[in-house]
Amino acid sequence: MATLILVRHGRSTANTSGVLAGRLPGVALDERGAAQAAALPGRLAGVPLAAVVSSPLQRCRETVRPLLDARPGLPFHTEERINECDYGDWSGRKLAELGDEPLMEVVQGHASAAAFPGGESMRAMQTRAVDAVRDWNARIESEHGEDAVYAMCSHGDVIKSIVADALGMHLDLFQRIHVDPCSVTAIRYTRLRPFLVRLGDTGDFTGFAPKEGGDTGGAAEVGGGAGAP
Repeated sequence: MATLILVRHGRSTANTSGVLAGRLPGVALDERGAAQAAALPGRLAGVPLAAVVSSPLQRCRETVRPLLDARPGLPFHTEERINECDYGDWSGRKLAELGDEPLMEVVQGHASAAAFPGGESMRAMQTRAVDAVRDWNARIESEHGEDAVYAMCSHGDVIKSIVADALGMHLDLFQRIHVDPCSVTAIRYTRLRPFLVRLGDTGDFTGFAPKEGGDTGGAAEVGGGAGAP
């Protein structure tokens, strides 16, 4: 079956301002995010992509635009099912203040039971995203053959949930996975099982340096975080 290259969108203005953007409109790439997107065609230069599929949100479409410009004629599709998690009433709020919400403990430790007020559950997010991947795998293989490779640009929590499914992990464990902005994650799907062949690859190791503010106590960054400074 097809090989899927998952690209998280480049760093956005919401990432750097510490806001949980969700599906709010008008969230663009910041200067670093635009540079990350500009570098994406070079990073994927040796990969014969059959198509690019993107979340409909602006930050994802801006991330894949340089790749599409570099490959005229490359088929491009938007896919609503890989849209950002609908964080409902949490959308637009500062991540720092959300840490005090009782629901945050559920999000961190028991994600399959987490449902955002006025939004969707994390379980529903994973279900729609995995369904989209399976449908696109079948479509790409049917149109381009079983060795085809395609790219899909989405969001941190969505990508983490797809990776968890590929690894056979319960959704409650998906916060153990981390993908930086504009990182590349690759999953090769076969008849027997998926193989995770890249995870959160940016080629940049500056994110391993100690961060200001010290230890977070192991809490995952909801929405995916801003990556290296």
